[in-house]
Amino acid sequence: MRCRAWMPRRRLVDVRPRRNRGSVTAETAVALPALVLVLTAALWAVTIVGAQLRCVDAARAGARAAARGEVTEEVREAVRRLAPEGATVTIRVDADTTRVEIVATVRPPFRSPLPPARLRAAAVSSTEPGVLP
Repeated sequence: MRCRAWMPRRRLVDVRPRRNRGSVTAETAVALPALVLVLTAALWAVTIVGAQLRCVDAARAGARAAARGEVTEEVREAVRRLAPEGATVTIRVDADTTRVEIVATVRPPFRSPLPPARLRAAAVSSTEPGVLP
Protein backbone atom coordinates (compact mmCIF):
# COMPACT_ATOMS: atom_id res chain seq x y z
CA MET A 1 0.00 0.00 0.00
CA ARG A 2 1.36 3.31 -1.01
CA CYS A 3 1.11 6.24 1.29
CA ARG A 4 0.65 9.66 -0.20
CA ALA A 5 1.59 12.79 1.57
CA TRP A 6 -1.12 15.37 1.83
CA MET A 7 -0.58 18.22 -0.58
CA PRO A 8 -2.77 21.28 -0.79
CA ARG A 9 -4.68 21.65 -4.00
CA ARG A 10 -3.54 24.31 -6.30
CA ARG A 11 -5.95 27.09 -6.92
CA LEU A 12 -6.75 27.65 -10.50
CA VAL A 13 -5.92 31.16 -11.36
CA ASP A 14 -7.57 32.93 -14.26
CA VAL A 15 -4.69 34.22 -16.29
CA ARG A 16 -6.89 35.82 -18.93
CA PRO A 17 -7.00 39.60 -19.03
CA ARG A 18 -9.98 41.27 -17.36
CA ARG A 19 -11.49 42.65 -20.61
CA ASN A 20 -14.93 41.14 -19.96
CA ARG A 21 -15.64 43.13 -16.82
CA GLY A 22 -19.07 44.81 -17.04
CA SER A 23 -20.31 42.67 -19.90
CA VAL A 24 -23.22 41.34 -17.83
CA THR A 25 -24.31 44.90 -17.08
CA ALA A 26 -24.18 45.85 -20.74
CA GLU A 27 -26.09 42.75 -21.79
CA THR A 28 -28.77 43.45 -19.17
CA ALA A 29 -29.05 47.05 -20.33
CA VAL A 30 -29.70 45.82 -23.87
CA ALA A 31 -32.05 42.97 -22.94
CA LEU A 32 -34.18 44.78 -20.34
CA PRO A 33 -36.03 47.10 -22.77
CA ALA A 34 -36.79 44.13 -25.02
CA LEU A 35 -38.11 42.20 -22.04
CA VAL A 36 -40.33 45.13 -21.02
CA LEU A 37 -41.67 45.39 -24.58
CA VAL A 38 -42.49 41.67 -24.69
CA LEU A 39 -44.17 41.85 -21.28
CA THR A 40 -46.22 44.88 -22.36
CA ALA A 41 -47.36 43.12 -25.52
CA ALA A 42 -48.28 40.00 -23.54
CA LEU A 43 -50.33 42.00 -21.03
CA TRP A 44 -52.08 43.82 -23.88
CA ALA A 45 -52.90 40.50 -25.55
CA VAL A 46 -54.38 39.16 -22.29
CA THR A 47 -56.45 42.35 -21.94
CA ILE A 48 -57.79 41.97 -25.48
CA VAL A 49 -58.68 38.30 -24.99
CA GLY A 50 -60.48 39.11 -21.73
CA ALA A 51 -62.47 41.90 -23.37
CA GLN A 52 -63.37 39.64 -26.31
CA LEU A 53 -64.66 36.99 -23.92
CA ARG A 54 -66.77 39.61 -22.15
CA CYS A 55 -68.23 40.65 -25.54
CA VAL A 56 -69.07 37.05 -26.46
CA ASP A 57 -70.68 36.34 -23.08
CA ALA A 58 -72.71 39.56 -23.21
CA ALA A 59 -73.90 38.83 -26.76
CA ARG A 60 -75.01 35.32 -25.82
CA ALA A 61 -76.87 36.48 -22.74
CA GLY A 62 -78.53 39.26 -24.70
CA ALA A 63 -79.58 36.98 -27.54
CA ARG A 64 -81.17 34.52 -25.11
CA ALA A 65 -83.01 37.28 -23.24
CA ALA A 66 -84.26 38.99 -26.40
CA ALA A 67 -85.36 35.64 -27.90
CA ARG A 68 -87.50 35.01 -24.80
CA GLY A 69 -89.35 38.24 -25.48
CA GLU A 70 -87.92 40.54 -22.83
CA VAL A 71 -88.11 44.30 -23.37
CA THR A 72 -85.45 45.46 -25.83
CA GLU A 73 -84.21 48.38 -23.72
CA GLU A 74 -83.79 46.18 -20.66
CA VAL A 75 -81.85 43.66 -22.74
CA ARG A 76 -79.68 46.46 -24.15
CA GLU A 77 -78.85 47.77 -20.65
CA ALA A 78 -78.07 44.28 -19.35
CA VAL A 79 -75.75 43.66 -22.30
CA ARG A 80 -74.00 47.01 -21.75
CA ARG A 81 -73.35 46.08 -18.12
CA LEU A 82 -71.72 42.81 -19.19
CA ALA A 83 -69.79 44.18 -22.19
CA PRO A 84 -66.62 46.31 -22.01
CA GLU A 85 -67.02 50.02 -21.38
CA GLY A 86 -68.20 52.06 -24.37
CA ALA A 87 -69.54 49.09 -26.35
CA THR A 88 -72.35 49.56 -28.86
CA VAL A 89 -75.15 47.01 -28.89
CA THR A 90 -77.38 46.14 -31.84
CA ILE A 91 -80.43 43.92 -31.33
CA ARG A 92 -82.43 42.54 -34.23
CA VAL A 93 -85.46 40.35 -33.56
CA ASP A 94 -87.00 38.51 -36.54
CA ALA A 95 -89.72 35.89 -36.68
CA ASP A 96 -87.16 33.06 -36.77
CA THR A 97 -83.98 34.37 -35.15
CA THR A 98 -82.80 36.99 -32.69
CA ARG A 99 -79.35 38.50 -33.25
CA VAL A 100 -77.32 40.59 -30.81
CA GLU A 101 -74.11 42.22 -32.01
CA ILE A 102 -71.58 44.04 -29.85
CA VAL A 103 -68.79 46.29 -31.10
CA ALA A 104 -66.26 47.63 -28.61
CA THR A 105 -63.00 49.53 -28.84
CA VAL A 106 -60.51 48.64 -26.12
CA ARG A 107 -57.59 50.91 -25.38
CA PRO A 108 -54.44 49.89 -23.50
CA PRO A 109 -54.80 50.66 -19.78
CA PHE A 110 -51.24 51.97 -19.65
CA ARG A 111 -49.24 54.44 -21.70
CA SER A 112 -47.86 52.50 -24.60
CA PRO A 113 -47.46 52.80 -28.36
CA LEU A 114 -49.80 49.84 -28.85
CA PRO A 115 -52.93 50.63 -30.91
CA PRO A 116 -56.49 50.27 -29.62
CA ALA A 117 -58.26 47.05 -30.54
CA ARG A 118 -61.69 46.94 -32.13
CA LEU A 119 -63.63 43.89 -30.99
CA ARG A 120 -66.81 42.42 -32.41
CA ALA A 121 -69.02 39.61 -31.15
CA ALA A 122 -72.40 38.37 -32.30
CA ALA A 123 -74.82 35.77 -31.04
CA VAL A 124 -77.92 34.32 -32.68
CA SER A 125 -80.75 32.52 -30.95
CA SER A 126 -84.05 31.07 -32.15
CA THR A 127 -86.93 33.40 -31.37
CA GLU A 128 -89.50 31.82 -29.09
CA PRO A 129 -92.96 31.32 -30.59
CA GLY A 130 -95.34 34.15 -29.75
CA VAL A 131 -92.65 36.79 -29.14
CA LEU A 132 -93.55 38.81 -32.24
CA PRO A 133 -97.20 39.80 -32.77
